[in-house]
Amino acid sequence: METIDQQWYVALGGEPAGPYGAQKLRALAAEGRLGPETLVYGQGFTEWTPLKAVGELAALLSPQAAPPPPPPARSLADEIDYVIQGSEMQYVEIELDPGESAVAEAGAMLYMHQAITMETIFGDGRRGQSGGGGFLGSLMGAGKRLLTGESLFMTVFTHSGPSGKARVAFAAPYPGKILPMHLGELGGELICQKAAFLCAARGVALEIAFQKKIGVGLFGGEGFIMQRLVGDGLAFVHAGGTVMEMQLEAGQSLRVDTGCLVALSPSVSYDVQLAGGIKTAFFGGEGLFLANLTGPGHVWLQSLPFSRLAGRIWAAAPQGGGRDKGEGSILGGFLRDD
Repeated sequence: METIDQQWYVALGGEPAGPYGAQKLRALAAEGRLGPETLVYGQGFTEWTPLKAVGELAALLSPQAAPPPPPPARSLADEIDYVIQGSEMQYVEIELDPGESAVAEAGAMLYMHQAITMETIFGDGRRGQSGGGGFLGSLMGAGKRLLTGESLFMTVFTHSGPSGKARVAFAAPYPGKILPMHLGELGGELICQKAAFLCAARGVALEIAFQKKIGVGLFGGEGFIMQRLVGDGLAFVHAGGTVMEMQLEAGQSLRVDTGCLVALSPSVSYDVQLAGGIKTAFFGGEGLFLANLTGPGHVWLQSLPFSRLAGRIWAAAPQGGGRDKGEGSILGGFLRDD
């Protein structure tokens, strides 16, 4: 019976070599000079035998089994199910298991089941900012939201029932699309317009994202500060009109209207440039500045920014200089009772 401690001859390059002990055989295997089909010969053998057929020797030379992968880290955010309903005026319906929660801006809720309870928190949605959470963390989270122009408070919707599933729905504020963003698949971070966030799984944090260049803040159209969504769960972003997704390669640039930018990967650089010459900037109708996006990374654009929609409504309203001509008649303005 062969033992691992005995001396072995091996066929290297068609020539016998050895005898070698176990330590030398390990070194040859590490160098890639031994394989399962390498012929070996030792005491008790009558012929050269493939290494893989020598049980103890094959076990010694074969790579040790890789350690089992560590158990997956527990998600920091609740794992929620969802369905987006509607076409132009959408809402997202979130299904919660007992103990799961969703966070949203004030006024976004459409409906909720009886098992859902609401709680207003002072902070930005991350865990530990209500109830027994530290006050300092809550204060910092709230301060960040205040800088982005949002409310100091957020609403948490929790399934407080003992069993079963419960639903809560959140509606879009104006015509457009609701985009589900799985932050865990996007690298754990997403930059978006301060008004784009709709709701998210509990555990997703809303932070501020300072732009590196001061010109972005002064002329960017959406302010010096944008929102940063951080976490590994689902977040839902709203965009006006039709949504366009683009993948920018490294060094590839795209110029867009500053208000049409919904979200972008952190790897995308964002700068603001003058829109052509002075005449084009002032009389071209596209604004003074355009956003210049440079890859690599993903970009989401919207065809109908709310500022553009609101501007058209204001221009058409009497207080904005518009005139009410009546429904379906050019005589409406003459027949109107003042």
